[in-house]
Amino acid sequence: MADTAFQEMFRQEVVMGFEKGQSLSRRTTTVETEINGNEATFLVADSGGATATTRGVNGDIPTRPDNLNQFTALLQEWHDVPERTRFNIYASQGDGRRIMQETSMKVINRKIDDDIYTELTTASTAWGAAAAATIALVSTARTILANNFALDEEPFAIVTPAFVGQLMGFQQFTSSDFVNMKGFENVSKSRAFNWYGVNWIVDAGLPGTGSASATCFMHSKAAIGHACDIDNIKTEVGYDRKNDKSWARCSTFMGSKLLQDIGVVKMLHDDTAAFPVNTT
Repeated sequence: MADTAFQEMFRQEVVMGFEKGQSLSRRTTTVETEINGNEATFLVADSGGATATTRGVNGDIPTRPDNLNQFTALLQEWHDVPERTRFNIYASQGDGRRIMQETSMKVINRKIDDDIYTELTTASTAWGAAAAATIALVSTARTILANNFALDEEPFAIVTPAFVGQLMGFQQFTSSDFVNMKGFENVSKSRAFNWYGVNWIVDAGLPGTGSASATCFMHSKAAIGHACDIDNIKTEVGYDRKNDKSWARCSTFMGSKLLQDIGVVKMLHDDTAAFPVNTT
């Protein structure tokens, strides 16, 4: 006789769903943690393109002021608060409080990147119309930064997975005749690598990822400022006795500001293009 009453078993260790959980772009910015009210001010200083002069006919050396510009990032508060009733906490499998805490942190980390990308998108320079990456286009973006002396301060490129797929078809990226790193091995293990004198980060959270016009960036770290009250980032877990609910909250105050327009190149990428094949 066949058994009819079976015990249903649930795995208590949670398997987290696929989603972006960390900020990838913050490291590519100039970070300011000193906050005054709801503002953070960045100072950009240069000579204003001054050239050296000779002593004047009166024997004095001509003087000049430095070119000083202040840029203010306005901070906003951002929160994420998942909650569950006591019944749902204990009736569901897995550690419900830990799940809420982890997911709320991921939401805030994604918001940090969105905030930075929104400001980078305001840059005025692009490599042209949306297209699949080529060595010529990548060199164009890098040359624009080089012509503006913007490669001296930690240049970064933030690109989509499809952009990296295009790079895999370039001898200059994968062949030991050009580079020491092993392209396929390196990129498969990490979302960050160095190539062509630029630090590359792969982020599927870029605007338009997977579309015919994804927005990737090549920029200097000194071109974008990000203000965040790091000391007061709050990750709280609590219980509402009145409503018999458990909750988790992650909160931050932050803002981003484009500091030097000439230090950012938007690489509009066609993620839908077929990858080139390199058989050599």
